[in-house]
Amino acid sequence: MLRSSGVSCRVGLTLALLLGMGVASPVAAQQTGPVGLPPGALAKSRQAAAAFLRTTQSDDGHWSDYPGPAITGIVTKSLLDSGVEPGDPMIQKALAYLKRALQPDGGIYTKENKVSNYETSVALLAFAAANRDGQYDELIANARDFLKKLQWDETEGLSADDPRYGGGGYGRSERPDLSNTSFLLEALKAAGVPENDESMKKVVIFLSRCQNLESEHNTTEFASKINDGGFYYTPAGGGNSQAGTDANGGLRSYASMTYAGLKSMIYAGVGPEDPRVKAAMEWLKKHYTLAENPGMGQKGLYYYYHTFAKALSVAKVDRMVDAKQVAHDWRKELGEHLVAKQRDNGAWINTDSGWLEGDPNLVTAYALMALKYCETPAANTGRPAGGK
Repeated sequence: MLRSSGVSCRVGLTLALLLGMGVASPVAAQQTGPVGLPPGALAKSRQAAAAFLRTTQSDDGHWSDYPGPAITGIVTKSLLDSGVEPGDPMIQKALAYLKRALQPDGGIYTKENKVSNYETSVALLAFAAANRDGQYDELIANARDFLKKLQWDETEGLSADDPRYGGGGYGRSERPDLSNTSFLLEALKAAGVPENDESMKKVVIFLSRCQNLESEHNTTEFASKINDGGFYYTPAGGGNSQAGTDANGGLRSYASMTYAGLKSMIYAGVGPEDPRVKAAMEWLKKHYTLAENPGMGQKGLYYYYHTFAKALSVAKVDRMVDAKQVAHDWRKELGEHLVAKQRDNGAWINTDSGWLEGDPNLVTAYALMALKYCETPAANTGRPAGGK
């Protein structure tokens, strides 16, 4: 025992001396230097993906067998994010297709699909990304006003204590959920809606009720049952989590919704020191991985990747410190991971076809949207999650 104790003391003394001499520990070393992949490192991958999408675009400008503007809007936005110019014939054909879904009420949707919020939100994002010299200003403003009307609030006879209040669903007749609300919120932000707008304040009320965090912001029946800081699909209509429920009826948190919740909170002006943001970050640190969508396995994996990347970018996190205190350069890790998973034809596809991820057009778009955030940011601060 004395020999063992002596070894332990010598090791501890050596470590203390090394740290005192300025020799960084392995974890500390991971928190210095540039993050992300160097500019241009993903160019070949993006070009291959764009080439693939050129071959799968229909003559009328749309992608996918799924009708309507939704997937075409997402693909168009992903291509514009990847450096394809608005004047490119592929983009022009896609925008022309989306324009054909314009409705007199300002929405961009197909009536038969009954998903007017989702379709309008992603179409607005595409037009905002393509907007040059204000050519789509009027279209964007009309779509913005239409989306505001779809938000569940007093116009549906709701009071602020209703679990549906402030959220957005697929359309007016559908219950609100976090996924659709996050698309609506991102579209409003792209349309220039400020954080202090009433629509943003209402969104935060709904977002707070989608989080497993008991507080003055969330007094729903689900708030205290799991209370781990993660997010789930919706508290409305009796509550639902795609990850299932606990024995006590708690709605399980899962990663894609937790990243969507974090991103949405930030977009709506909730600050980094707010307990809701801190709790979400703690949950995500405990479940950091690229192998799966934590809580859902392989389902929604590419939806997860793009919300993961966007959320950490808007949260200004350069290194994600996981539960084992390992600091991850998430941009570099995600970028390399996606390049490795890209197929020879330039596409990506999920082996789990749930959530429409058997469609290579949609999955390739999600991958491109994620890659947008994987290069070294222009202003690198070297911040890890939580500022540690």
